[in-house]
Amino acid sequence: MITIIYCHPYDKSFNHSILQSITDQLTADGREYDVINLYGEGFNPVMDSSCLSMYSVGDTKDEMVRRYQEAITHTDHIIFIFPIWWGMMPAMLKGFIDKVFLKGVVYDTTPEGALMPCLTIDRTTLITTSEEDTDILAPFIEGYFTPQVLNTVGMNGVQWFNCSQVSSGSNAHRQLFVDTVLDYLAK
Repeated sequence: MITIIYCHPYDKSFNHSILQSITDQLTADGREYDVINLYGEGFNPVMDSSCLSMYSVGDTKDEMVRRYQEAITHTDHIIFIFPIWWGMMPAMLKGFIDKVFLKGVVYDTTPEGALMPCLTIDRTTLITTSEEDTDILAPFIEGYFTPQVLNTVGMNGVQWFNCSQVSSGSNAHRQLFVDTVLDYLAK
């Protein structure tokens, strides 16, 4: 099963076009997938006091969070699609991580307090868009997000694709990016 975490508020964005291209290809290939559309589904990313009181025991009252946990615990390939704004992910995606990545579901701890992954996802694909050059963003994606967040919970085999100059680049530049991503996902 492939789970796609899609995080962009505008359905006419290049991010949405990427999502559509991927789902069209997966459908044509007969591959099973689920899309979690954070903005489209009205996900509430705010960690309020009631959420936080349950967080320490690895629980939630939010049915949407439970559905998302079910999806990511039963996937072998997770795909994130999101823009990079101000050098990092949108707040919506950070809220998803804060609320969905609960102890006992996505990670656990040793008696000494070290983090242990609960997930065993062998293939993780990050698809991002930005105006900035990819090299400028690498410290966040490769130096922090991948090792400190994704790998910590068992999202492994991370491959990152970034379409830089997303607004200022040409249509050919964007199409080449989509073709590269689709070629990778076909493997």
